[in-house]
Amino acid sequence: MSTSLAQKPVEVEDRSQEPAARPEELRLLEAMLFASTEPLDQAALAKRLPDGVDVKAALEQLQADYAMRGVNLVRVASKWTFRTAGDLAWLMTRESTETRRLSRAAIEVLAIIAYHQPVTRAEIEEIRGVVTSKGTLDVLLETGWIRPRGRRKTPGRPLTFGTTEAFLSQFSLEALGDLPGLDELKGAGLLDSRLPTGFNVPVPSDDPALREDEEPLEAGDLELALAPVPDPETSEQT
Repeated sequence: MSTSLAQKPVEVEDRSQEPAARPEELRLLEAMLFASTEPLDQAALAKRLPDGVDVKAALEQLQADYAMRGVNLVRVASKWTFRTAGDLAWLMTRESTETRRLSRAAIEVLAIIAYHQPVTRAEIEEIRGVVTSKGTLDVLLETGWIRPRGRRKTPGRPLTFGTTEAFLSQFSLEALGDLPGLDELKGAGLLDSRLPTGFNVPVPSDDPALREDEEPLEAGDLELALAPVPDPETSEQT
């Protein structure tokens, strides 16, 4: 304990020696982030800033400046954007309740893809224990939350699916590793507390590279025809 106490003054001293971003640099960052319709990474921001600006330090300083405001500067999928402060989310209640809700089947499929990616349709069905309609995958593809990753090196070469940056942005996740684990899911009442012995929740990977059992997509794979969005009354209920 005495060692850690001795180190603290050194850390404070080092930080104090770091040059703070100049007001005009913060204004430039602020303007770019407000004007952008999507999150921006440090490289994109650096291109528009004067040479020599420590973009990371400036972003952290701007983040601190907005910490107690109605909008906060947050990092999503290694990119930066302004979002309504979490404690003011109730102001957006009307917008969120008017948004068309996903079916239970679509939510289950999305969760399986998020935790088990890369995963094929057949593998999704094996995990769920029921057939997954094409319409369910089409709805998720339309949202932009999932994407075809590649093709499995097995007979039939089925498509493998994974999540996208839009998925991370929608659920305010910096990385897939921020998805709730087994204890969190049980605590939220989303899993039965009496689970089978050996049951576990997989740790999802953010690695976009194809696995050894995957092949690259072919021309046309990214232009998959989407079925019409199913009517809520006739969509899959399982």
